[in-house]
Amino acid sequence: MSTFHTDRPTRRVVVKVGTAIVTRPDGKLALGRLGALAEALHGVRATGAEVVLVTSGAVGLGAQRLGFDKRPTTVVDRQACAAAGQGALIALYDALLRRLGLTAAQVLLTEDDFLHREQYLNVHATLERLLELGAIPVVNENDTVSTAEIALRKGEVFGDNDRLSALVAAGIDADLLVLLTDVDGVFTKPPSEDGAQLISVLDAQDIEIGEASAGGRGGMGSKIAAARLAAQSGCRAVIASGRDPEILGRLATGSDEGTHVPAAAAGSKRKRWLAFATAPTGRIVVNDGARSALAERGASLLPIGVVRIEGEFPAGSVVDIADEQGRSVARGLCALSAADARERIGRAGQRPLVHRNDVVLISGGSP
Repeated sequence: MSTFHTDRPTRRVVVKVGTAIVTRPDGKLALGRLGALAEALHGVRATGAEVVLVTSGAVGLGAQRLGFDKRPTTVVDRQACAAAGQGALIALYDALLRRLGLTAAQVLLTEDDFLHREQYLNVHATLERLLELGAIPVVNENDTVSTAEIALRKGEVFGDNDRLSALVAAGIDADLLVLLTDVDGVFTKPPSEDGAQLISVLDAQDIEIGEASAGGRGGMGSKIAAARLAAQSGCRAVIASGRDPEILGRLATGSDEGTHVPAAAAGSKRKRWLAFATAPTGRIVVNDGARSALAERGASLLPIGVVRIEGEFPAGSVVDIADEQGRSVARGLCALSAADARERIGRAGQRPLVHRNDVVLISGGSP
């Protein structure tokens, strides 16, 4: 099986720790592991690299503090648990890092901070400034006020810190995203089964495996998706065990442990935002000629190639662009409202509905 090696120096690292690393099976904080994590972050900083920590655990910690005997299953209970747990979690990180001469800076984010480009740019300007000042940003979803990230679907929670960590890594042009979990990486089958082999280098383009983890919202499938997102944004990603306190330092200096997803050539920040950090508010269905012009020539989308407009949205909204079979072709910013765009369907000589600078192609049905 192939292995990974890089001689590229690591300038900026995003580290994501999951609930299984932050807490023990009884829901209480795993103080020994968190202390070792703080030491590892200090070690990476000592090499001259900048570090951002994305952490789970606030809801689980809050549930334990508020007396829940099992993980809460309603949005309002999760929000209450987040409120009780978030302060305790950041206080612990702050105390651990201060003992090592480092400054923790809490950054709480919601989905809206990524959906709207101005807010997206403001978030990353703040992160850049914190890193410039020598702080370690400690990032988490603001579950106390957010409902999109902790809403329930078929009894399971969707939205997770794996994806958040990849979006942060993409936004600040990180060199390395490390997703620390409770297993050694991605295996050919469940690690407990005979014959399971660790995958050293993963092409995550077409792979979907894993279920949500018991304590948190992510699972191996979530981590692979996050690693793929980061890699397509030009950031090398590694999925590895967070139970080894020394692994972070080794990964930052090029170790081939865990499962690596090599970085691909990255597009512009604007197109990365369109591809990964937005949610379409409507759909433009196009004919085969327009589909080919978008996919093969990098053209703008003109009204003459539009078949129909689905949904209602204002000018400047992010829209899905699909062919007549319903397959997503691209995502882009529509210059007109849905109502104005409908009036121009099929007409020649009109300005583009979506300019080529505001289009990102979609491969395999997802960015």
